[in-house]
Amino acid sequence: MNRPSVIQGLLQPTTMMSYMAKSANLACALKATSQAVPSTLKPVIAPVVLAAETIIVPPKPVKLTSDSLNTSLPTGVLRATSGLCTSQQIRMAHTDIKVPDFSEYRHRSLRDNKASNRDSADSRRAFTYITTGAFAVGSAYVAKSAVTQFVMTMSASADVMALAKIEIKLSDIPEGKNVVFQWRGKPLFVRHRTPEEIKTEQSVDLASLRDPQADSDRTKDPKWLILLGVCTHLGCVPIANVGEFGGYYCPCHGSHYDASGRIRKGPAPLNLEVPQHEFMEGGILVVG
Repeated sequence: MNRPSVIQGLLQPTTMMSYMAKSANLACALKATSQAVPSTLKPVIAPVVLAAETIIVPPKPVKLTSDSLNTSLPTGVLRATSGLCTSQQIRMAHTDIKVPDFSEYRHRSLRDNKASNRDSADSRRAFTYITTGAFAVGSAYVAKSAVTQFVMTMSASADVMALAKIEIKLSDIPEGKNVVFQWRGKPLFVRHRTPEEIKTEQSVDLASLRDPQADSDRTKDPKWLILLGVCTHLGCVPIANVGEFGGYYCPCHGSHYDASGRIRKGPAPLNLEVPQHEFMEGGILVVG
């Protein structure tokens, strides 16, 4: 056989198919032979890896309340469309909505739907009355505490209250002198008047006074004049034994008082205030 005939035989379809089949069989044999040969680099059979066992925990049951149903609603916007290629009617069958259970919001005695509310009316009414009464008592206590604290902020301080009453030994004040003490945060004038001052003040015509007041109405003992040293104009402190009338003079705006503490000249509208005082045995004056 010459070479051209062999090439033509190989080019025939039947001969080519037979050669391809033989080659395929030979490949399978080669593959099987290669797998049967043991290797020192890797095992013949791949190791089996056991997968970790997964434990499926069932979901925790959710109570059917209004809040849980609200969270399960779709968050998107529902739209109904129409057109040539769409349906003109959309039917929605709400068969997947579960009836909510409001047992968590009900009273224990009313969780049974078949029970009558009249059977537990007394106990529920008693609970309501007790709750309302406790709330009212608590509110009253809180309001009382708030009012007390507010009033205490406006009351006098501890150092002022400690001087609510003051005792003065009159024998330490010489005649014709005016001594200043502190009483309730204010200056207190204690004046030991001379007979001439007593006579002068008792003879003053009341019609000539801006704030008419007799000397006997302002003193319990003519020898002693007890006054608050606060000017009735703007609250300044007058100076004793100074002024046109020999009593007190306010340097702030020029108010003149006599030896009885009565306003005689200047812008002050009223006489100096006489505080509550008593003369005790042993020559002790108690103011307050």
